[in-house]
Amino acid sequence: MLDTANYTPRLKTFYRETIKPALKEEFAYKNDMQIPRLEKIVLNIGCGAESVRDSKKAKAAVEDLTTIAGQQAVATIAKNSIAGFRVREGMTLGAKVTLRGDRMYDFLDRLITVAMPRIRDFRGVKPAFDGRGNFAMGIKEHIVFPEINFDKVDEVWGLDIVIVTTAKSDAEAKSLLKNFNMPFTA
Repeated sequence: MLDTANYTPRLKTFYRETIKPALKEEFAYKNDMQIPRLEKIVLNIGCGAESVRDSKKAKAAVEDLTTIAGQQAVATIAKNSIAGFRVREGMTLGAKVTLRGDRMYDFLDRLITVAMPRIRDFRGVKPAFDGRGNFAMGIKEHIVFPEINFDKVDEVWGLDIVIVTTAKSDAEAKSLLKNFNMPFTA
């Protein structure tokens, strides 16, 4: 059984002992508070047309995202009615969850070491930064996570992952994620 009182995620320890000093030297920071760190990771599953036809699909997406994140996911709800898509206001369209602290480091560890190697024809992640040091990526199949029982899945969802950092520039954020062994293509 896991002793949660003395548990520290592997990547959190790795960040403190290895990545922080490397970034401080690389960018010549004078203060430790200037060193970029992970702030949060936001996961999102959008069901779209499937949830319009069958409301159970959105509930399944919430359950799957809760299983992947290890934290209760929240259903995303339509704010406006769109007749062309048969969407009514208040209809559940997907699920989202925000991870912080130890759960964030655990998820990032599982993403990089377990889930990404299981992606078919995986050649690395294209660096997609927003100009403020945040990284966004998408996974086409949520079943690459080992927590999801493949036999019980009736629908395969795409998963959006946004890694929010305290970095001031994309170069700092890329260096931070590279030190976490994020497999960038170029």
